[in-house]
Amino acid sequence: MSDQDLGLGLVGAGFWGKNLVRNFARTRGARLLRVVDLVEAHRERAKGLVPGAEVTEHFEDILGDDRIGAVAVCTGAAAHHGLAKAALLADKHVFVEKPLTLTVDHAEELVRIARERNLKLMVGHLMLHHPGIQWIKAALDAGEFGDPYYLYSQRLNLGIVRTDESAWWSLAPHDISLILYLLGDTPADISARGSCYLRPELEDVVFANIGYANGRASEVHTSWLDPHKIRKLTLVGSDRMVTFDDTVPQEKIRVYDKGADRTVDYSTFADLISLRQGDIRIPSLKLTEPLLVECQHFVDCVRNDTEPLTPGEQGAEVVRILCAGQESIANGGAPVALR
Repeated sequence: MSDQDLGLGLVGAGFWGKNLVRNFARTRGARLLRVVDLVEAHRERAKGLVPGAEVTEHFEDILGDDRIGAVAVCTGAAAHHGLAKAALLADKHVFVEKPLTLTVDHAEELVRIARERNLKLMVGHLMLHHPGIQWIKAALDAGEFGDPYYLYSQRLNLGIVRTDESAWWSLAPHDISLILYLLGDTPADISARGSCYLRPELEDVVFANIGYANGRASEVHTSWLDPHKIRKLTLVGSDRMVTFDDTVPQEKIRVYDKGADRTVDYSTFADLISLRQGDIRIPSLKLTEPLLVECQHFVDCVRNDTEPLTPGEQGAEVVRILCAGQESIANGGAPVALR
C-alpha cells in the first residue's frame, strides 16, 4: 500500500457483500485492509477473495484503524444507519448499499453529519453506473427522445424471498433511483398497492405510480413472486421511445423511432393525431461490470474530492419515496404527497 492509496474497510461480506469485497479489492488507488462479518463462513470466503486483508467479526477494528479512510457498509438495511453514523463520526468516508436507511430522519441525519464533517457519503444505486443507463441519460439530455412523457420499470423474478424486507424495499430502490436520475424532477406524489402472499406484512408484489407536477408519470412494478425474470425499463418521449433490458447479454438498448404527432387539418381546423412507425436502432455498448465502475467511482470521489453520482442526498430522496409508498400501501393505494 502506497502513501497515496486509500485504505478501505468493509462490513458485511454475505450474499451481496462478497461482490463488493471482490470489486473493492480490484480498485485502483485503494487497498481493502479490513473485512468484518459476524458469520464465520462469510469471513472464510472473504479471506480467499482478499488474502492480504485482515478479516474479523468486530466493527470497532475498522473504526479504530487510522490507516482506513473510507468504509463500505453492506449489511441488512436495518443496520445501515448505525454503522454508517459510527463511521462518519470516526471521520471516515462512507459507501452504503441501498437503501441508505429505513427512515427519512435517519437518512437526513447521515447527510447532515457527512456535510458538517466534509465527508463523502455515497449510496449504492448500482444501475446508475450501468453503461446502458449512462447511454440513455446522455441521449435524453441531448434531446434524442424529445420531451419525456412517461417511464415505467419492471423488476420481477421468482425469488429471492427475503424475511426482513418486502419486495418494495428490496427491489424498488433500483428503479426509483433510475426515475429520479433520468427524469431529473422531484416527484409530486405516489400511489402504491401491494399484496402479501407468502408472509404477513411483507409485500411480495407492488405496483406504484409516481406523479409529477409537470404531467410526467412513472410506474414501478416489483415482485419476487412471478414466473418471469424481467429487469426492464421503458421511456416514451415525444419524438422516440427507448427500452433497456438488463436480462439479455447483448443488445440491451433499443431505440424506436415511433410516436404520435399532432397536426392540424386546415379544412376543419381540427387537431389530428398521426402515428409514426419508424426504424428500430440498437446502439453498440461497451459493457463493463457496473459494480466495479461503482466501487472505482467511490474511491475516485474520495481521493479527488469530487461529488458522487449517487450522493447521500439522492439516497435520502429515494428513502423518502419508499416511505411514502409504504404509507400509500398501508392506506389502500391512497396518494401520498411528496415534498
